[in-house]
Parts: sequence; C-alpha cells; structure tokens
Amino acid sequence: VQVVESGGGSVRPGGSLRLSCVASESTDSRLCMAWFRQVPGKEREGLAAIDSDGTTHYAEPVKGRFTISQDSAKNTLYLEMTSLKPEDTAMYYCALDLRGMTTVGALTRKVDVERDYEYWGQGTQVTVSP
Repeated sequence: VQVVESGGGSVRPGGSLRLSCVASESTDSRLCMAWFRQVPGKEREGLAAIDSDGTTHYAEPVKGRFTISQDSAKNTLYLEMTSLKPEDTAMYYCALDLRGMTTVGALTRKVDVERDYEYWGQGTQVTVSP
C-alpha cells in the first residue's frame, strides 16, 4: 500500500489548511489511521487518529483545532487544521495500521505507538509564520 500526503504549505498564524492522504489500494479493511508530525531534532508526535468505526482521538495540543476524517470511497484520510500557530510548523505524516495493532486512544497513551502503524507517507510540510 502506497500512501501519499498533500495539502501542506505556508500560512499565517490563525490560518487554515486541509491535509489529504490517499492510499493506493482500497482501505476498507483499514483498522486505524492517524496523522503525526515531526520537527527536526524532536520525536514524532501523534496528533489525531480514527478507526474503521469513525471513532476519533486527538492529542491535547490540537484538540478543538484539528479534525480528522475519512472518505472510504476515495481511500482518503483528511486533517482539517484551523487556528494554526507557529508551533504547528512541522512535517506532517499519514500512517495506516491494517493489522489491528493499535487503537485510536493509544495514540497519546502508548510509548512508541508509531511502531503499530505499518504504512507511512513521505510527509507534507506545514509552515506557520507571520
């Protein structure tokens, strides 16, 4: 399964972006999908996750500002980002768990949760600056 993110860019504080993540194959069996981000020199951070039932979970820094959603017909995962802050600047990654290794809640409670996700995209850069 190939995973490709898009939608990143440069915005001013308070602005919005919508990231997309397209899977190359039907992901009807996907069990958990998530968005992560990483700043150079820091660990990858889990932001939001969604499962096949539509249950979602968010990390505190983005709760209320970011929304994760999916379109199964298009094999696409989205991350709607609003009220962006300079500290949101990072490379954003989409990840899929098709083996049932994780749950949405584990995103912020399990150490090294990213190891549960077997498919990753190359990332899309988001820069928030005045």
